[in-house]
Amino acid sequence: MTLLSTYFRRLLSLLPILLIALLSVPCFAADKKAPDVLVLSDGDVLHGTFVNEIGGTVTFHTDSLGDVKIPWAKIKELHTAGDFAVLSSQEKKHGRRAVAHLPEGPVDVTDGAVTVRSANQQPAPPVPVKDAQYIVDHATLDKQLYHEPSFFAGWNGSATAGATLVTATQNQYTVSGSLGLVRVVPTVSWLDTRNRTSTDFSGSFGKITQPGYTSPTGPVAATVTKTAITHFDAERDEYFSPRMFALGQTAFDHNFSQDLSLQQIYGGGIGWTVLKKPNEEADLKGTMQYEKQAFIAGSGSTNQNLIGTTIAATYAMKTKLVTWTQALAYIPAWNQPHDYSATETDTFAFPAYKNFSFSVGTLDSYLNDSPSTLPPTKHNSFQFTMGLTYALKSKY
Repeated sequence: MTLLSTYFRRLLSLLPILLIALLSVPCFAADKKAPDVLVLSDGDVLHGTFVNEIGGTVTFHTDSLGDVKIPWAKIKELHTAGDFAVLSSQEKKHGRRAVAHLPEGPVDVTDGAVTVRSANQQPAPPVPVKDAQYIVDHATLDKQLYHEPSFFAGWNGSATAGATLVTATQNQYTVSGSLGLVRVVPTVSWLDTRNRTSTDFSGSFGKITQPGYTSPTGPVAATVTKTAITHFDAERDEYFSPRMFALGQTAFDHNFSQDLSLQQIYGGGIGWTVLKKPNEEADLKGTMQYEKQAFIAGSGSTNQNLIGTTIAATYAMKTKLVTWTQALAYIPAWNQPHDYSATETDTFAFPAYKNFSFSVGTLDSYLNDSPSTLPPTKHNSFQFTMGLTYALKSKY
């Protein structure tokens, strides 16, 4: 009897806990948000999660179809449960100050207009869908406005490698490679750029060997012809308007065929983004700089300390069939007008498989003060390369 009464007392003591747990179940169910609803122009209805809208294309996720991309023209209605902000194409500035004050809340799209139901602000006027350039969620907006990737995150770019091997009367090999990285903050195209960091490396090395042999007039010694061209640069841009930025840069060049051991450049200046579209961008830059040229010993040329300028233009265009990048630079020296140089690089990348592409490129450099040697050293150096390119994409 004592054991039975003890059992019932323990059971009664657990009743409050069980009641609280049972009463909490409806609360948890109520907290679960209803799915977003997308109504297509043909009457079909999708239930799932609205991801975003960029440039007139809506991304909607469903469990059965995954991410589906649909243009505004095929959408009749859209209703979201989560909070979003609308960036209009009529607003010229998409910087931190302008975007931070945009109303956020659930979004309704009806009758060709986007409405944000903000609980903490005055109702915003509807935005025509043709002007709704971007619709983004609160978490993404907060991340891009108030946070920056770590030093090792947020980088995009490409790595290229190529090689040639010939075995015949002469033995020849050539290896070439390049690595280009850029990090733009914010990392999305729908906000004005605050800063940009870029670095590039390219190099090629080759050797042609003619074995020694015996001719009717006597033995002929073996000969070796060497080529080596290396370039590295880095740049940091700080934007003070959507299109204007201050920059600091450094560059290092080596060209064996021009008897240039090392050219160093350290400078700073101003840049202007002349053209900025989703698939095109062009920049103009001008700097003041210190430049030091060191030539290969025995070439007959003295080392130079120069004060000069770099006037440069860069252009990038991306289509489904090719990605084209071009860079032009003219580098005059003010204290030695004769010691000027110029470079041009062009690269064409053709998509092959996933992140891989086939690329061809040229590098043309002109050094006006290259040494006078025998055999004569040409002022101009032209390089043509082919290789396999791998695209590096950030997940930030």
